[in-house]
Amino acid sequence: MQLDAGEIFGSRRVASCRGVDQARRALTAIFLPVDFPAARASSIIDMKLNALKVGRLMCGYMRFQGAVRLETAEAENYHIDIPTSGRATMRAGLGSRIYGTPQTAGIFMPGRPVTIDSGQRFAQLSLMIPRHQLQLEVENLLGDGRVRPLEFSAELDLTTPGAQLMMQTLRMIDDASKLEGGPLAHPLAKQRLEQLLIHCLLFAQRHNHSAALARPSPATGVRPVSRAVELLLGNPAHPWTVTELAAEVSLSVRSLQDGFRRSLDTTPMAYLRRHRLEKVHDELAAAEPGSVRVTEVAARWGFVHLGRFAAAYRSEFGERPSDTIRPAARAHRRAQRT
Repeated sequence: MQLDAGEIFGSRRVASCRGVDQARRALTAIFLPVDFPAARASSIIDMKLNALKVGRLMCGYMRFQGAVRLETAEAENYHIDIPTSGRATMRAGLGSRIYGTPQTAGIFMPGRPVTIDSGQRFAQLSLMIPRHQLQLEVENLLGDGRVRPLEFSAELDLTTPGAQLMMQTLRMIDDASKLEGGPLAHPLAKQRLEQLLIHCLLFAQRHNHSAALARPSPATGVRPVSRAVELLLGNPAHPWTVTELAAEVSLSVRSLQDGFRRSLDTTPMAYLRRHRLEKVHDELAAAEPGSVRVTEVAARWGFVHLGRFAAAYRSEFGERPSDTIRPAARAHRRAQRT
């Protein structure tokens, strides 16, 4: 499912302006220094800008009423520009032109300026991912800290399954941003969304390490998996990621995942999710009716999508989360124990 032309991150408005200077200052503050070289001081830009941070990622949405030419300084980070309405020609440095549409996005590497020439009523999503963070994710996935700097193919086909998964994640973040006290208010939940976006990008788009990521990982012994289980059970509230867990037991991410599948017939994060479900259940079962909210307890244990949490909870325990703290359910459980 592609993102439609509607406004994204509308609850996180940063700027709504018509002047060149205001638009320049707003974009520079959120992303990187920009200029509108074809505009005069009196020109009307008519820009709306929304933005929010998900972990260390900056997610933004910008919309221009009229045609604009935008030039950036040399980027320090990776930038992904995803048109949601209208068309634009994008170019990094002296590279090939990318014709951006709601079916085609551009990925731009650090160290290069970018030029965007857009038509009327152009809007795009913009992601900014720190250079060191993407590089570290690739190194951890490959189990090698000496890999060459990450270099993407600049044109991203938004119709592919991997790109559509990235779009669905952005839509989920948009939905979460509208909830006061929702998943984006909890560091663990934000970290999971951040890593999901990064992994979607790394596996959806071609880059110089794609072939290495696609190769099977070496076999994993039982001892590292046992140590990983000890870490998860010993501190289930920690904002674990599979990357961090793999580093703790000196394995690549792929090797750790393969080890969990062979030893436990599951994945590290699925194992942790089940344990967290048990922790939620224990907390709800011990609570007096009306003293806690299910959504707060679920979010505290890292469940981002509450609908999926409720389904997983019911599958695991045979009842809805809200039933666990109801007096009738408590009485029923006491009767079963006697």
